[in-house]
Amino acid sequence: MKKLFKKKKSLYDTPYTFQEAVINGDKWTKANFVIMGIGNLVHKQIVKGLLFLFSQLAFIFFMIMYGFNCLVMLPSLGTLEQGEVWNEAKGIYEYTQGDQSLLILLFGVATIFLFVGFIMMWRSSIKSAYKAQCLAYEGKHINSIVDDIKDLFDKDLHKLLLTGPVLGILIFNILPLIFMISMAFTNYSIIDKHLVLFDWVGLDNFVKVLNFNDTIGQQFWGVLSWTIIWAIFATFLNYIFGMLLAIVINRKETKGKAFWRFCFILSIAVPQFVSLLIMRTMLQPNGAINVLLMNAGLITDPLPFFGNVLWARVTVIVINLWVGIPYTMLQVTGILQNIPGELYESAKVDGANAFVTFFKITLPYMLFVTTPYLITTFTANINNFNVIYLLSNGDPTPVGATAGKTDLLVTWLYKLTVDKQYYNLGAVIGIMTFVVLAIVSLVTYRNTGSYKNEEGFM
Repeated sequence: MKKLFKKKKSLYDTPYTFQEAVINGDKWTKANFVIMGIGNLVHKQIVKGLLFLFSQLAFIFFMIMYGFNCLVMLPSLGTLEQGEVWNEAKGIYEYTQGDQSLLILLFGVATIFLFVGFIMMWRSSIKSAYKAQCLAYEGKHINSIVDDIKDLFDKDLHKLLLTGPVLGILIFNILPLIFMISMAFTNYSIIDKHLVLFDWVGLDNFVKVLNFNDTIGQQFWGVLSWTIIWAIFATFLNYIFGMLLAIVINRKETKGKAFWRFCFILSIAVPQFVSLLIMRTMLQPNGAINVLLMNAGLITDPLPFFGNVLWARVTVIVINLWVGIPYTMLQVTGILQNIPGELYESAKVDGANAFVTFFKITLPYMLFVTTPYLITTFTANINNFNVIYLLSNGDPTPVGATAGKTDLLVTWLYKLTVDKQYYNLGAVIGIMTFVVLAIVSLVTYRNTGSYKNEEGFM
């Protein structure tokens, strides 16, 4: 063993990695491959060794009692259908317990996550045993459990503070996401009455959604195109008008700046869903706006704010401007005040007017600083459930269709899953929404000045 260590300048100049443990580990370290914690126990790390050993025993118990069955059932998602048996004593039909594919899928995915987590802990136990071996060979101090706890509040503080959030993300974000993605490859839907027992169908759902000749496919491409159009108008119109409003208020000649800002900030203080529901009521055929216009003799028939496709789409864009411009105004106000005044003075000396200074100084500076904000806003508008669902509810909706002409991908997904119970198609729409957002966000950001020139502007 000593000769093996002398081949290197110093074994302990290298990190305590899993690969090093495999190559240079002693018999106790390699025994950790089978019995977790034994290497720590040998080197007097009793509590840590027992924790590793207990984790292994708990995992083995779980796999024997539940885990292996969950993994075995996962490929089939269950085969035993719910039965109906006549109970002569009670004089009624009773249902026998059958397989529930949804629970089998959920438990199977969770078991896979648990298995991956155990593999990571197993590797960690081997590295920990190897570190104890190395420290013992050099005669250095081997941490006790008390020392490890002290390190968690000192040099390993990041591990203590980040473990909880990371576990939360895994349990409440990653696990449900994988579960939803898995559902996209099944026929879990009331279309085939498979609400209890369903099967894997491969890529059939994706083919159905992407097929131009299928009813669902035609609706998907229509909703996708409108979603992108909506996101572009909702993002850039809000941005442009919000910036212009902030510029007008920030002008030296503008009197009562605080009052004008208060007027627009007041609309933010009102809960958005309240404002949207009020606007929806006012824009109905017998709502306040149509009644006032007809009483004034300006129109004879109610305006089809949500009954005509073009009217409905323009309406939701305009109402979104009224809701979103104050937010943009607040975002850009501080940035406008940070633009160096020398730039404007130099431009004025060179004879530039307000139009030129806006496009040569203000707009480039704003775009450089706020590009990440624009991308975030674009993403939020693609997923802007509130404005569409509370204002138009996706209307107008053709007869027999599951998606309305103002539905976004996210509102259509909601209708498919909650209203129609087409869970498999809803999962596919969720995946496609993520793909669109990821591609647009990454490509756009990587081609902006904010990414290519992070050092500064000008």
